[in-house]
Amino acid sequence: MAARDFAVLVLICLAWGMSNVVSKVVVGHWDVPPLAFAAVRFVLVAAVTLPWLLPAPRPLWRILLVGLLMGGGNFALLFIGLQTASPSAAAIVVQLGVPITTLLSVAVLGERIRWRRGLGVLLTMIGALTVIWNPEGLSLSRGLWFVAAAAAAGSVGAILLKQMEEIRPLQFQAWVGFASLWPLAAGSLLFETRQWEAMLGAGWGFVAAVIFSALIVSVVAHTAYYGLIQRYEANLLAPLTLMTPLATIGLGVLITGDRFDTRMAVGAALALLGVLIVALRRSHIAPTLLVRERA
Repeated sequence: MAARDFAVLVLICLAWGMSNVVSKVVVGHWDVPPLAFAAVRFVLVAAVTLPWLLPAPRPLWRILLVGLLMGGGNFALLFIGLQTASPSAAAIVVQLGVPITTLLSVAVLGERIRWRRGLGVLLTMIGALTVIWNPEGLSLSRGLWFVAAAAAAGSVGAILLKQMEEIRPLQFQAWVGFASLWPLAAGSLLFETRQWEAMLGAGWGFVAAVIFSALIVSVVAHTAYYGLIQRYEANLLAPLTLMTPLATIGLGVLITGDRFDTRMAVGAALALLGVLIVALRRSHIAPTLLVRERA
């Protein structure tokens, strides 16, 4: 890989990692309701990518469902989880999206899993469960289960997207934004309160967070990553994107004071090793769907 492209990939992973931490600050520290934050984010994404909305991909119902699952559903569940979960733990648990996508590819697309990919799936699940489980008694971490549900929603959307014709990156972002903003806005109005008060109370910090999340992360970083996909093999890019959870862990410890103990370290090591094994095995699933952005 050219040095310039590697530098671009590092910046992409840093942006994705920072997005997890920024989201935690917005919903966990500033108490902005998660559905409202997700809705505002996708309103901006939809507005910026509106010129690429048409012509609509076919079938229309599928792109709407894909957009909702990989956009609104994924981020709503993730932001709800981040209200109580740390960015570091969320970055590990969200790696469950890789084995879930792999298993769904077997059930839906007829792919075959050999023993190495099976081992990777198992290690990722064990690592994520190590982080999810609360050793203090028999309770489970509520926030991290929402993060796991977010990973599952994104994985189902990924499989549905694989069954469609290829979609241009900005067109995909346009439909993610369009499909997500309406149910998120409705959900926020029905189930949340004090949205405007919380957003206004956060001030310019909230404005900066939305611009960063919507424009830098969703539009710029994703489009740049798709550009790298066109120039390099998936087996090269997929392992390198593991810089994202590592960046999230480092930034979470530095910025939000995440606790990173032995249990977290063991879970992270197992999960990331499992993802690496899966990513290094050739698969018909698009690499952009196997290694996904985590905020």
